[in-house]
Amino acid sequence: MERPREGSGPRGSLQSSSGIIVRQSLRVLTLNIWNRQGPWETRLALIRKGLVDLAPDLIGLQEVLAHDGQSLADMIAEGLGYEVAFGAAHDLGGGVLFGNAVLSRWPIARTQVFPLPTGDTDERRSILFAEIGSPHGALPFFVTHLNWKFHHGAVREAQVVAVADVVMREAPMEGLPPVVVGDFNAQPESTEIRFLKGLHALNQKSVYFADTFDQTGAGPGFTYDPAQNPFAAITHEYPRRIDYIFVRGPDKRVRGKPLSSRVVFDEVVDGVAASDHYGVFSEISI
Repeated sequence: MERPREGSGPRGSLQSSSGIIVRQSLRVLTLNIWNRQGPWETRLALIRKGLVDLAPDLIGLQEVLAHDGQSLADMIAEGLGYEVAFGAAHDLGGGVLFGNAVLSRWPIARTQVFPLPTGDTDERRSILFAEIGSPHGALPFFVTHLNWKFHHGAVREAQVVAVADVVMREAPMEGLPPVVVGDFNAQPESTEIRFLKGLHALNQKSVYFADTFDQTGAGPGFTYDPAQNPFAAITHEYPRRIDYIFVRGPDKRVRGKPLSSRVVFDEVVDGVAASDHYGVFSEISI
């Protein structure tokens, strides 16, 4: 294989002598799609349009329903050129599964689902691991969704420790920096998020992941906003940032450095938002 050389391609990219552009950054999106609630067909169209406009390389989706081997993620990805992997967290009965999904512009080499601690609650959560065959090498990508209730902080603490254990086991330090995305149902100042950012130890363990929006985003970054989103307004809760893109980096080769981050899918069109959550879109060096 010819070694890429610097060329006249887009900023942050390399160009091979054959003229093929290989971008040196990774575009990542996370979105809780609110399963099929509300005007699903209209919301589906908004989500698909957003993917076309943003053109992310990797997408993590939460609250995905699946039945008979097909999921809402397959509907979202149809005709857009993404490979899809679904990972169940909970069996809702009647053959319907609830979980997370990965959409990848590149081949998905393998996947595995790991259950997360439940505490004394009836919620079932998991983390979906996908090994992505990216042009830069095997890229570890993780999607998760933690317990949602305000008073489940102790359960979420156990869940983020489990998430960190899975990531450290499945993504060796010598490889590409892992990317971890999802709906963590926890605000930036919570113990759960502080643990992931290396600001608090749990169970005598500590880790470090870069919060891409914290490092490169602007404004409060609310992703659950009952003040503006009509589908979130029904809860009468307060606006907060609870959806995240984390990356372990940068490493010695400056892979895994957050370059930019912003809230997306925050438009309301004719009274309809894409979901009850907004998404997060980040660019990461690779």
